Amino acid sequence: MATLKVGSIGEYIREQRQQAKISLRQLAAQAGVSNPYLSQIERGLRRPSAEILQQIAKGLRISAEALYVQAGFLDEREPDSNVLAAIRADTAITERQRQVLIDIYESFRKENRAGEAGETADDEGEDAVAVDPRENGEIKADTNIQEG
Repeated sequence: MATLKVGSIGEYIREQRQQAKISLRQLAAQAGVSNPYLSQIERGLRRPSAEILQQIAKGLRISAEALYVQAGFLDEREPDSNVLAAIRADTAITERQRQVLIDIYESFRKENRAGEAGETADDEGEDAVAVDPRENGEIKADTNIQEG
């Protein structure tokens, strides 16, 4: 199990709260925790549970996964891009709009990673897998790929 980075999670929460321009009291109210408890977390004196981190994430309007990674509950996948940070920081859009943009962006990234994997397979002389939209999403191996 990953070790809990107590000080760093508190510092991270404080940074996120300050960037969101909300007070400690406001975040405590939004997260449903007491003001003193949140203060102790930010100062590295308390270890928040996964449930408390999820509540704090909701109050900060960030993903709970980001807090879990900072706390050492999850391994970090790949770093957030500047695009995701910009979307999350934009106060001119609603939370729902923000989430839709993030979902779309992530789907593009996933598609590109799959495409890169396909290019690697092509380079190694293996068959590529293609999805033909006319075939109702069925996956078929394309053995007629010409090398470029």
